[in-house]
Amino acid sequence: MSHKEQTANKVAELLLQIQAVKLNKKEPFTWASGWKSPIYCDNRKTLSYPKIRTYIRQEFANIILDEFGDVDVIAGVATGAIANGALVAEQLGKPFVYVRPDKKKHGMGNQVEGAISAGQTVVVIEDLISTGGSSLKAVDALREIGCEVKGMVAIFTYGFKVAEDNFKQAKVRLETLTSYNTLIEQAIEAKSIVKGDVESLQEWRMNPSEWGK
Repeated sequence: MSHKEQTANKVAELLLQIQAVKLNKKEPFTWASGWKSPIYCDNRKTLSYPKIRTYIRQEFANIILDEFGDVDVIAGVATGAIANGALVAEQLGKPFVYVRPDKKKHGMGNQVEGAISAGQTVVVIEDLISTGGSSLKAVDALREIGCEVKGMVAIFTYGFKVAEDNFKQAKVRLETLTSYNTLIEQAIEAKSIVKGDVESLQEWRMNPSEWGK
C-alpha cells in the first residue's frame, strides 16, 4: 500500500472517529443547495483535536512538496480552510493569504487578503470539494491578480463527475487527502454502515440533485 493510500485510509478513519463525517441514509441531511444527502461532512471539527489537526497539516505539507514542489505562497479558501491553510503555511515556512468568496464591499475591496504579488506561485488549501464551484472562484481571484496557481489540496472530495469536469476545464490540478469511496470503505470496516447500504450511497453520488426525491 502506498503512502498516499495509507493517508487516505487514516484520514477517513479519523473523520469517522470524531464524527466530522456523518452517514445517515434513513434520515438524509439537507445541504444549502437543497440537495438531500446521506452524508454530512464538517472537517472544521478536526481543528478541535490537536493530534488530528497536526496529522492533517503534515500530510498537506507532504502532498504539496511531493506533487507541487516549492511554492511562494499558501492560500486558504474562506472560511472553512483558513485555519488549515495557516497551519500548512507555518509548517512550510511560507507566507499565507486567504481568499474570500467575493470582493469585500468596503475598505480596500479585497478578495484576496494578505501580502501577495503578481508572478508568485500559489497552492490553494480547501476544506472539501463538492461541485468545485466555490473552490475554483478562489483560483480565479488569485489568477486575476497575476498569480500562478500550481494546484489545490483538500481534505476530502465527494468525487462528483461535475467537480472533475470543472477542475479539468479550469486547468487546476486537485489532490485530496481522502475521498468518498475511501470513507465508505472505512465506514464498512468500522461497521458504521452495512454493505447493503453501499449501493444507495453510490447511487446518491452519481445523481445527488435527484437522490431522495
